[in-house]
Amino acid sequence: MGMTMTQKILAAHAGLDSVSAGQLILASLDRLLGNDITAPVAIREYEKLGGRPVFDRDRITMVLDHFVPNKDIKAAEQCAVCREFCHAQQITHFYDVGRMGIEHALLPEQGLVTAGDLVIGADSHTCTYGAVGAFSTGVGSTDLAFGMATGKAWLKVPSAIRFVLRGTLQPYVSGKDVILHIIGRIGVDGARYRSMEFCGEGVGALTMSDRFTIANMAIEAGAKNGIFEADDRTLAYLRAHHAETPRVFRADDDAEYDETIEIDLSAIPPTVAFPHLPENTRTFAEIGEIPIDQVVIGSCTNGRLEDLRAAAEILKGRKCAKNVRVIVIPATQQIYLDAMREGLLEIFIESGAVVSTPTCGPCLGGYMGILAKGERAVATTNRNFVGRMGHPESEVYLASPAVAAASAVTGRLSSPQEVMHSEI
Repeated sequence: MGMTMTQKILAAHAGLDSVSAGQLILASLDRLLGNDITAPVAIREYEKLGGRPVFDRDRITMVLDHFVPNKDIKAAEQCAVCREFCHAQQITHFYDVGRMGIEHALLPEQGLVTAGDLVIGADSHTCTYGAVGAFSTGVGSTDLAFGMATGKAWLKVPSAIRFVLRGTLQPYVSGKDVILHIIGRIGVDGARYRSMEFCGEGVGALTMSDRFTIANMAIEAGAKNGIFEADDRTLAYLRAHHAETPRVFRADDDAEYDETIEIDLSAIPPTVAFPHLPENTRTFAEIGEIPIDQVVIGSCTNGRLEDLRAAAEILKGRKCAKNVRVIVIPATQQIYLDAMREGLLEIFIESGAVVSTPTCGPCLGGYMGILAKGERAVATTNRNFVGRMGHPESEVYLASPAVAAASAVTGRLSSPQEVMHSEI
């Protein structure tokens, strides 16, 4: 029996000719990732090994992004643990204030992940790097500690669901709408501990930003990872970001999948996930009058330059509703700089929005946009669990940057078509 893309990558990193679903393997790692929330736990475990050097200071990446710049004393202490460790271990890829960005946007931008890599990170959205044809998955902090010491990780080989994409997206529809559509269809546990593998001629119509968004939210369907086969667009992206030489793995013709799901991209409309689960999706044909209090455009899911451009197209020449707070968060310093040079930040500020330094901030209810009791937010983030962005009686509606920007203008949950085709 043949292997899927994921199984081929895992076999190569375990030094095996083949692997099968359910098999336990010890795999060599190309990249390890920690942040200011998860890394301190790993570092404390690592230090129990007696101060030994890490297996490879070039293969470990530490990004301070969740509460940075530090919001309080506890956050500052967390970051101090990371700073001291990275200094002592001479970690090459350490990203602090002024250099940092939201980790899952930063690593591909810095060329630290390439096709065929095996990446683990102590953050659930590490699955983002499947967009470039890598196997990447989130792990616990103790797994990160073991990996930093040995360069290896124990993994169970996942089975897979194949998603065959057809057609092209409609205007104002993006990868966020695609993944919300899929999660709404299969549920938040529909791909539990399975690989979500995306293929078909429709993949070629997706931008890299679309693919990063889709892979990023594979975990919201319970998946072990999401992955796209590296095509010409992927390889061009990797070259542009000076990534290491890619290794392209393609699924065998006789690879075994648990199921195959066909997706017609052209049939997907703007889609919103209502509280309090990403699977609670609706289209605007099903949405009534929902007033909102806040809009957040950013996160590891939708803080890339393409996302900011989509929001700016709608906000240009328009004003945010007076009753709505609008927060725009470029995902990295480079994206911030590029957006400034393109005039996007001016558009946001003139519309009445604020622009933040790169940070995860409000996505996890950290800071920079906490919700009060009864407040509603439209956010381009990835989770809308109870209390995710603040008070347990607040509500988060997950949407694309275009939907978020349109809602900012009207003061209620709105489609981009409504705003672009009106006199607002």
